[in-house]
Amino acid sequence: MWHLDVKYNTETFKKNYRLYLMEALGLAIFMCSCCFFAGQLWHQGAFLNIHFPTSMGKNLVMGLAMSLTAIIIFYSPLTAPSGSHINPAVSLVQYYLGNLSRLNCFFYIISQFTGGVLAVYIMGFLMKHTLTDAPVNYVVTVPGKGISNWKAAICEIGIGFIMITMVLHVSNSGLKKFTKIFAALLVYIYVVLAGPVSGFGMNPARSFATAFPSGIYTAFWIYMLCPIVGMMSAAILFKRLSASKIKIKKYDSD
Repeated sequence: MWHLDVKYNTETFKKNYRLYLMEALGLAIFMCSCCFFAGQLWHQGAFLNIHFPTSMGKNLVMGLAMSLTAIIIFYSPLTAPSGSHINPAVSLVQYYLGNLSRLNCFFYIISQFTGGVLAVYIMGFLMKHTLTDAPVNYVVTVPGKGISNWKAAICEIGIGFIMITMVLHVSNSGLKKFTKIFAALLVYIYVVLAGPVSGFGMNPARSFATAFPSGIYTAFWIYMLCPIVGMMSAAILFKRLSASKIKIKKYDSD
């Protein structure tokens, strides 16, 4: 059994530890950017808060910042070789599609959670009250004001489903080289449109990374479960409907 074979586990870790570090670094970069811009946009008296007083203005700037951050992560030689999953739900999809071994999937997910949490703690230390005080609250993902848990849950499932559907179809088409650009564009759209509804989690590691230091676990089940449901549903549907062999670039080196 894979979980009992200590020698195999150790060898796999040594062989692929650089990929795990890339996953940790990728989400750490994303969370550092998220914390910085959220603090500057929503903390009273912060620079961007003064220059973008409306909620829509803040969301537009935040969307641009996070989409550009995603592009950096997707293309940087420091993070791209691992596949830049930076999301446990994405890693589970890759495991389901046969592009990631079970053991590597496990280490990817552990790395993502670790990188995200460490980044938020570091940013909390550097930014202090700008990040930790209300209304920023460590950029914790919670349903928008007046939004029910079920509406937020449906939103999280929907954005995850759309993201993976796009990735699988585009990466298996003539537009393959634009997959990362489309993904970054969706990040921008989601921040602007889904942010006010569900908080735009779409990533269990991202949501945990902000919930743990803040101690705010409002509707936490949504952000742990719904992104996985949405993305796995898209992968299952794509695999069943695909008439040809799925050809997705493999990053697994087992």
